[in-house]
Formats: sequence, C-alpha cells, structure tokens
Amino acid sequence: ARLTANGETRGIAIFQTGVQHSGECLTELLKRRSVELEAPIQMCDALAANTAGDFETIVAHCMAHARRRFVQIVHDFPEECQHLLKEIRKIYLFDKESKEQNLSPDQRLAYHQSRSGPVMEGLKTWLEEQIKDKKVEANSGLGTAIQYMLNHWIELTVFLREPGAPLDNNLCERTLKRAILHRKNSLFYKTTNGALVGDTFMSLIHTAEINGIKPFDYLVAILKHPAFAEENPEEWMPWNYQKTLAEIEKING
Repeated sequence: ARLTANGETRGIAIFQTGVQHSGECLTELLKRRSVELEAPIQMCDALAANTAGDFETIVAHCMAHARRRFVQIVHDFPEECQHLLKEIRKIYLFDKESKEQNLSPDQRLAYHQSRSGPVMEGLKTWLEEQIKDKKVEANSGLGTAIQYMLNHWIELTVFLREPGAPLDNNLCERTLKRAILHRKNSLFYKTTNGALVGDTFMSLIHTAEINGIKPFDYLVAILKHPAFAEENPEEWMPWNYQKTLAEIEKING
C-alpha cells in the first residue's frame, strides 16, 4: 500500500495471518479505516474472493495477469499475440516515462490519458473485432484471453481515470517470498494473539525495507525506547524514527 501524509508518499506493508480469503482480510482492515477518507484503490486479479464485501473500493485489475494469458499462447497465435503485447508494452513505456519525470499522481494521470488513452482505445477496438468478425474461435486459447480482457476492461483501465492507480500488482507479487516465509513461520503460532504479534513485526520489518531502512536498527531503537514509541507512535515510523531518536539523544545530552 502507499501512504500519503504531509505531502510525502511512503510505502507500507501490512501482514495479517488468518484462514480467511484475501477479501475477508481486507474487510477487517477497512473496518479500522476512517469513513471520511475517499475509497482506496484496490489492485488485484479478477478472483471474486479478493473483493472487500460491503466496503467501497475502487477495484483495479492487474494488467500483468491479462498480459500473461497472451504470453502463454504466443507460440500458437504469434501474429495476434505479438500485436497485443507490443501495444501493452507502449503503456508500460509511458508509465516508465512518467516515473522518470517524477510526475505527481494527477500529472501521471494526464500523461496516461493523452498517450496511453488512444493506445488502449485502439486495442479495445481490435479485441472486439476479433470476436465480432469471428476472426478467432471464441473457445480457443486466444478467444478466452481476449474475452478476459474485454470482460474486465473497466477494471484494467482504472489508471486512465484515477490518480495513482497502478498498472499491475507486480509490486505485491515481488514480495510473495516474504509472505511465504511469514506463512511458514505462522505454522508455529499457538494462539491468534501470537500470530498478531508476528504479523506486527513482519509488517514493521518489511515496511522498513521498502523505505530503505535497516529493520534491525529500527527495531532495536523502538525496543530501547518503548515508552516514547507507545506515547507517540507516529514519530516512530521507519522513515522518521531516526529524527526522533536524534532529538531524544540531544535532550539527554
């Protein structure tokens, strides 16, 4: 997830052990979220188990998942798949350019709308023609891949309507090894409270890593100053704890 406060955007990771589907876990997290905030952008694949129940989210589906369906059948339908992959590549190049230019979420949205918008419109027309003009067998591998994109087109193009919406869920998928390690450790929790403690530490450790902070140094600092951290936890985040620590040391001489 991305957290924006005081004009700065930081990455955060939240681990939650449980036997529920991911959507049910998300529901539990959203219960703690202020109702005054705008609906968050939820990036996931198209599985129904990922939805957040009664809580409103802006659901965006993963472009990488849609793209992967064509990569898997490129040898069977080389011409059609290569065309689609080249078009999607343009979108990712535009996204890369927006990051290189350090554009704000609103500027990135306008950038994608002007450059990626026409590409996506042309791609949608091409996909619809394949089915409508019977250029492809609907039940073939190519047909099902095309239909998947068309069925989820609105969710796949959220990045053209919402500031800050990602193209895919690759950021989370790159951390799956961390989640798997945490799951293996969870096998030895005897109570739900014990699992919660493990979730808290894993969340702090990975959030520190995301922000370029050494987890060991961060945790040691918190354990050395538990009273301060409990009283003002917002001053002991991975990205600002060093400043707080310096102020304490200055006061203590």
